[in-house]
Parts: sequence; C-alpha cells; structure tokens
Amino acid sequence: MPATTIDEVLAELTAIIDGSIRANNRAGYFAALYYKVTYSVKQGIANNQFEDGPRMERLDVIFANRYLAAHEQWVHKQPMTGSWRVAFENAEKGSVLVLQQLFLGMNAHINLDLGIAAVEVMKGQDLQAINRDFDSINAVISSLTYQVIHELDRVSPLMSILGFHDTNTNSILIQFSIDSARDGAWCFAEELSRATTGSDYEGCIATRDKNITQVAQSLVGGGTLLKLSIWLIHVFEWKSPARIIKALHEYKKPYLKMAQIK
Repeated sequence: MPATTIDEVLAELTAIIDGSIRANNRAGYFAALYYKVTYSVKQGIANNQFEDGPRMERLDVIFANRYLAAHEQWVHKQPMTGSWRVAFENAEKGSVLVLQQLFLGMNAHINLDLGIAAVEVMKGQDLQAINRDFDSINAVISSLTYQVIHELDRVSPLMSILGFHDTNTNSILIQFSIDSARDGAWCFAEELSRATTGSDYEGCIATRDKNITQVAQSLVGGGTLLKLSIWLIHVFEWKSPARIIKALHEYKKPYLKMAQIK
C-alpha cells in the first residue's frame, strides 16, 4: 500500500536501507540520501517553514511514493519508467561511482517525479499556488545533497580529481545541476497540468521520461578519458555497499538540522 504520511515514508525508507545493508545492495545509497531529505521536510513542516504544511506533507508523500513504487517495480521485475530503470540497473554495477548512483536517483526523482507529484497535489487548482513550496522542497534536496557530496571524501578519496566536488561548477556530474533540474521540473509540471485528456497526460509523462532517460545514460557514459578517470577514482572508493550505506545514513546530531529554505 502507498504511504499516506511522512512517518510512513520514513518507515518504508528505513526498511529499504536496512534491507540494502543486509543484502550489500547499492540501491540503498539513494534511499539513505532520500531519508535525510524526507526527515528534513518533516522538520520544516513542524517548524512552519513552508507556506502550507499539510499541503507540503501531501506533496512529499506523493513524491516519495513514486520512488517507493519504482523500487518495488524493480524488485519484482515489473514495468517501470526508463529513468528509474537506468538508475536501478546501474545500482547493480560495482564500477559506477557512489556519486553517479546518487545523481541517477535524483535525475529520475526530480526531473520526472517531482513535476508529476506537484500536478497531482494541485489537481483542480491553480498550479502556481504551490510554486514557492515546490522551490522550498528543492532547497532541502539541494542543501542535503551538497552536504553528502562534501562528506563523500572519506568514501571516495579521489573524487575531487575530476572536479566532482560541489565547489566545481564545471564537473560533468555537477552539470546535473539541482537548480536546473528544479526549473526543468517546474516547466514540466506546467506542461503536464495543461494536458486535457488521459492520453495527453500519459503521453506527456512518457515523452518526459524518454528525455530524462537520455540524461541518465549521459551520467554513466562519456569518453575514454572520463571512463579512465572514473576507473581510477573507483579503485580508491570504498568497496562495501553496506559500509557506504551506513556512512550515508549517519543522520544523528548535527546532520539533521533543517536545511535553510530561502
């Protein structure tokens, strides 16, 4: 059954994280990051940091359910969106960097799922009314993601040799800009909200997914030099998925201070 509250989402994410640790499964990387995001949104609602707290919870839950559904579809080998399929396929590859795997999950979730969630929350209402809270949830994602990237130094000591650090705007991976993803997701939400029939709606999602799947493929592609550099970084990256998930899931003290929402 889909989650109906943020607490239920957190419980589902905890189950994925714990199961991934037991199975040494890299799919837990994104779940660990996403737990931080969801917990921070919960804190923000409690602290009245959003325009409409109950609406934000609905947005967060609908948004999260798309990831949770994709995870279930992958586990049970069911049809799924192309962008999530690429993310989960690469979670099974030890040669794909931790950072790449995090960005593959974010690519599918922000670029595709967030726009759909916004439209579903505002069904029958003016989509523009949720724009500020839409930006706020992206601020939480952005803040926590860059914190995680900064802390990946111990997991992936040579990550910075390709400018994968959050301070280098020229990195091929950081070119997957969270700000750009947010803006693209909002444009997609506006387009989707104008779909007048069920077939138009599904067709709009399918077209968007096709484009975002291409972005996903570019995140794990690249030329010979890039692949060689990624290989070198990977040599020194931690090899135990369980150990990496535990490191990413360190959510105690000062980590879960609420991200500043601008």
